[in-house]
Amino acid sequence: MQTWQLQQAKARLTECVNQAKKSPQIISKHNKPEVILISIELYNQLTNADQDIVAYFRNSPLCGLTIPSRDRSEGRRIDL
Repeated sequence: MQTWQLQQAKARLTECVNQAKKSPQIISKHNKPEVILISIELYNQLTNADQDIVAYFRNSPLCGLTIPSRDRSEGRRIDL
């Protein structure tokens, strides 16, 4: 990942965008990382934008886990 100062990224925006197609680019302001510029393909891959909600839950790592049954006992009695 390459880091760009904001002024440098503005001045060389086309080059910054072309580099973002290959790998994420960090844009910093006052020597502090502020944003990351990524390609639309990587964004879609990370957000699974083409999946509907049903497919999202079916592909979840939690899919198929069994939920432990809850203890239905009344608990202990307390004299007030």
